Amino acid sequence: MKTLVAWMALALVVSGEELAKGEKFLSNGEVKIGVDLSSGGSVFWFSELPGDRNLLNHYDRGRFIQQSYYGKSDGSKWGEQPWRWNPVQGGDFKGKPARVLENRDEGGGLYVKSVPVNWAGGQDVEDCRMEEWIKLEGKVATIRFRFTYSGSEEHPPAHQELPAVFIDHAFADLACYSGEKPWTGEALSVRQPGWPNESCKATEEWAAYLGADGRGVGVYFPGSSELTCYRFAGADGPKGAGCSYFAPVRTMQIKPGFVHDYTIHLSIGTAKEVRERFDGIRKKR
Repeated sequence: MKTLVAWMALALVVSGEELAKGEKFLSNGEVKIGVDLSSGGSVFWFSELPGDRNLLNHYDRGRFIQQSYYGKSDGSKWGEQPWRWNPVQGGDFKGKPARVLENRDEGGGLYVKSVPVNWAGGQDVEDCRMEEWIKLEGKVATIRFRFTYSGSEEHPPAHQELPAVFIDHAFADLACYSGEKPWTGEALSVRQPGWPNESCKATEEWAAYLGADGRGVGVYFPGSSELTCYRFAGADGPKGAGCSYFAPVRTMQIKPGFVHDYTIHLSIGTAKEVRERFDGIRKKR
């Protein structure tokens, strides 16, 4: 997920306590983003300043804004459910953390490189690497992701999460544009997804989960126009059991030499505000 212009001066906010917990933050006075270095550097925090309310959900190792890929059946089970090869940036469903190989400040932003964990099998996926570069500009966070596969297996084509996005359950309304005339100002579609997964079109290549006041988190994902989404019932809050989920999806085949590099953009506001910001980014691409 990908692209941007001149970056503003940024402040890296890291306290001793945060480092001890594996947390690292980047702030520019307008928004703050945080990665969990005890979970492969996955993004667990995104807030608007000065309020600083975290709008993401990170209930377990699978719930972040993070990379996740799928391949062939491997005999693994998620609980009682047969699963498949699924390298996940944060770790596995039993709580095993993914390990970070590199973590540094880079060009006013953050860089993390990690070894993913097979979600249901629990093994470190040593023939895969996940990387991310994060920068802030104004009210927008930009995350570039890269997945590299050095293995010899050829996996079947599968829908890939590009990326998985988990928002606080309190943000119930999923807004996106699903029509045939993107970026012309036509009305957005607004829905509350149920459980389990539903599919929808996002032909402007962005979506946002909004709260009762009409504000929330939007994600612009150039290159993808289809979403899978759901809401899982439970307590609200960043560590609550409930969540609001979506993932831009594309069918891709992981085989020897596979590398996928893409960029997404995050912003907080009303649907109108995030749409205008994402349109501005689109016009500069």
